[in-house]
Amino acid sequence: MIFRNLSEKDIFLDVVTKGKHSALSKIAFNIAQRIDADHQAVLRRLWERENGGATGIGRGIAVPHARLDSISKPVASFTRLAAPVYFGSADGNPVDLVFTLLWPRSAVANFLPALAQLCRMLRAPRIREGLRLAQSADEVITILDGDPRAIDWPVPELAGISVSMR
Repeated sequence: MIFRNLSEKDIFLDVVTKGKHSALSKIAFNIAQRIDADHQAVLRRLWERENGGATGIGRGIAVPHARLDSISKPVASFTRLAAPVYFGSADGNPVDLVFTLLWPRSAVANFLPALAQLCRMLRAPRIREGLRLAQSADEVITILDGDPRAIDWPVPELAGISVSMR
């Protein structure tokens, strides 16, 4: 799963933002620095995708994502916002947990299975709450790297989730 094996460089806790655009801008900047990409190009692709349909999936979670020609393998990050912001989630709840995916054009077919795995993991209340209470990147890594076979999670319903790899 793409969100397993994140490093401390992929995890940003208690990021202060002024709204959705501010959150995406900070996330794009952090990711761009890590992969040596143009911050504005990453932000533009994330914002274009967001304008095509909200990426809030409910329960305080958003999964902004974009396809980039300049990468050869998927890139992921986890950001916990200091204060929740609205991402247009179907349940109307603001978002404080943001899982960002940048996907190479050459591997788009693998995107939906990765999203389904993420949604399956995030259906567990103790995972969401653990991420909200984590005090460090190491704690987030421990939570995300946990063995999903140890917990009986229902398969997520992807109906209602706006997914597009424009």
